[in-house]
Amino acid sequence: MPDGDGTGPRSTGQGLGRGTGRGMGIGGGRGLGRQLNNAGPSGMCKCPKCGYKEPHVRAKPCMSLKCPKCGTTMIRSQD
Repeated sequence: MPDGDGTGPRSTGQGLGRGTGRGMGIGGGRGLGRQLNNAGPSGMCKCPKCGYKEPHVRAKPCMSLKCPKCGTTMIRSQD
């Protein structure tokens, strides 16, 4: 491309990549991102509608429970 018209020889050096690499930005690697609701083995199951709470039972997701007061699906809470 001596004249800048695109008719020159093809380059074989760097710069021909497609740019499809996956960068390792902040928290971009597997397992490195911050988990927002990681309550650990303890914690509570809480109703987001009426506020009812009960202790979390290991291996039983809070999302599988219904609130005994209002019937809303429970969520995990750290308090």
